[in-house]
Amino acid sequence: MTDLSMLKGRQRQMWASGDYAAVATPLHVVAETLCEAADLRPGWRVLDVATGSGNAAIAAARRSCQVTGIDYVPPLLERARERALAERMDIRFLEADAEDLPFEAGEFDAVVSTFGVMFAPQQARAAEEMLRVCRPGGRLVLASWTREGFVGRMFGASARFNPPPEGVPSPLVWGSEEGLARLFPGRRMRCARHAFQVKYPSAQAWLDFFRVRFGPMVRTFAALDAAGQRDYERALLELAAEANRSGDDTLIAPAEYLEAIVTV
Repeated sequence: MTDLSMLKGRQRQMWASGDYAAVATPLHVVAETLCEAADLRPGWRVLDVATGSGNAAIAAARRSCQVTGIDYVPPLLERARERALAERMDIRFLEADAEDLPFEAGEFDAVVSTFGVMFAPQQARAAEEMLRVCRPGGRLVLASWTREGFVGRMFGASARFNPPPEGVPSPLVWGSEEGLARLFPGRRMRCARHAFQVKYPSAQAWLDFFRVRFGPMVRTFAALDAAGQRDYERALLELAAEANRSGDDTLIAPAEYLEAIVTV
């Protein structure tokens, strides 16, 4: 059995390592698109679960919603507060666990998460908590990486070199219609697949950026010896070359994600 307390402690350290806020900056376009698809209404109470550096929280606040963002990684919350302050937005950011939300039942009109809640180790518990705090007739609004897309395949490559803890389901479960149907049985949902374009000056530039800023990749490199690091780097560059659609020396790789709107 995996010790969940120890696991979550390692997860906090992982996401605090590197600079995930820098990695997430280009992803703000996904949060904006997601909030538009969800038709968030002015004045709605919106909760952003696993907000990270605040992409979805800020996107919801731009639509005149009353927004709360939670995450269990304090350095990411500080970056989110900095961004909200810079845009003069009144967003409440709290340190909290997606699997134990500190809110009353039905407190929010919409609960959103962009590439966040999918990493909760107890997936069913996180799904139940999102449903609990959303009012009847409200909506859950999710963006999750698919297994088939560039980021999903990147996670697959990393798992070959640094296997995840036994008994912990893949976060990519959230990136499939079948996985969401299991997490939210009997709920009406609308799903669509989109592609975020990963763009860097070259595949090597992408790897150099991610290996020191993206926590899961930082952790995987740290777990390997010199030979393993070389093999891991080679696998990532091969993946980037295969996914590249630029037609030149730059990197343009479509990273597919699943947009889902679940009616509560």
